[in-house]
Formats: sequence, structure tokens, C-alpha cells
Amino acid sequence: MIAIIPARSGSKRVKNKNIRLLGNHPLIAYPIEACLRAKEIDRVFVSTNCENIASIARDYGAEVPFMRPDEMATGLSSDDVFLSHFFSLVECDQVALVRPTSPLRDPFFIDECIVEFKHACMSREWTGFRTMHQSNHSPYKMFTLDEENTCSGFFTDFRGNKLYTNLPSQIFPAAYIPNGYIDVVKKKFVKNKCTFGDIIYGKVSPKIIDIDDEFDFWLANLQLGTEFDRLSHGMTIKER
Repeated sequence: MIAIIPARSGSKRVKNKNIRLLGNHPLIAYPIEACLRAKEIDRVFVSTNCENIASIARDYGAEVPFMRPDEMATGLSSDDVFLSHFFSLVECDQVALVRPTSPLRDPFFIDECIVEFKHACMSREWTGFRTMHQSNHSPYKMFTLDEENTCSGFFTDFRGNKLYTNLPSQIFPAAYIPNGYIDVVKKKFVKNKCTFGDIIYGKVSPKIIDIDDEFDFWLANLQLGTEFDRLSHGMTIKER
């Protein structure tokens, strides 16, 4: 399977996020290396609008044969936009979507996911694949705040109880957070602007840090320095 790693420039919350150093390597290096080590991944592409990101990605072994137009790389651009651009230039029916913001992956788990999805598709037409981990917090315990700081739950009730936010967490159904460990999207659904379609195969993965702000970056560096230190060794390129 082909892997695509989206890495646009212009991050607001973490400046230069995709090329910022995590440990001894830029963030973009980690998904590239994980995909290169995965046996089920045949080629690794990076989709970017930035020549600097493209150069670094190539140094770490990814293919960047074309640049993404700037108008397809804004903060409001959907996944369908860059995926449609990719599918128009690379001949394939599906692709593994591997986001750089979840850097600390195990290549063996990537392989496990791809093999499991292939087998699942033999007996049913799944429209897409997503990894997720169980949330520590139920959406039934979450609130919105209006302009006057009034708390409101997201739901009308839970089994008839309108004050459901006061109930014990244990009685609510488990909730799962998509984490981008590895997703699979199919060309025909991207063309219809529905990315994963409506019959998505979900697989529970180990918890993984999704870098969205400075605190997440700090956590990733902390984790990299302990149990995930092995992922930063043996990178296949020159030190930058």
C-alpha cells in the first residue's frame, strides 16, 4: 500500500510544526521512518506546499514528486482537497493516511492494521479505515459554554435523565477518539467528498500523542526520551 503524509506549512498553534525538532529529528521524519519500516507500505509520499518541508522529507526517504498548490494548503482546507490532488497525480485506488502530528508509531502495528483491513474487505465493502483509542472522558460529561458562561450538555438527556452530566462516568457507553495512528481512504469516496464514507472499519490502537499545541510537543519529547527512544535511533538519513 502507498502511504501519504500531509505536511503543509503555516501552522498557527505550533510554528513550523512539521519541521520542528522532536528529539534529534524534525517531526516529519517520524511518520516517514515508521512507514519505511512497515512491510505493508510500498511507497511513502509527502504532500506539502513548502519547498523546505519537501527537501527535508526527501532527505528522510519520502517521495515528493510534486508540490501541493497553496490554495489547497490553508488552515481551512479539508482532507478531501489534498487527497483529491494526490489521487489525480498518483495511480492507486486507496492510500494509507499517516499524519505527522502523531509521530510515535510502531511499524508493526501499522502492518497489523493494513493486513486486518485487507482481510475485512474480503467479506464486506468497508468504505474506510480509522484507528482510535478509548477516551478517558465521556461526551456525556462534557459541556458547552455560552456568552454568559452558562454550562450546557451536548445531549438532551441520557435514558430520560435531563441532568445526566451528574451521573457516574461508568454508566455511559465507551467513547473512542480518532487518533491518526493510520487511516485508509479510498479514491472513489474522496471523489464524492466523503473521505471515509459511511461504513468505516474502526480499530482500537494504543494511545498515541496527537501534537496540537506546545504542551503536546513537550509530552512527545518526554515520551520519546523514555519508552519510545528506540524510534529516534537508526534514522536512514544524515543528521540535519
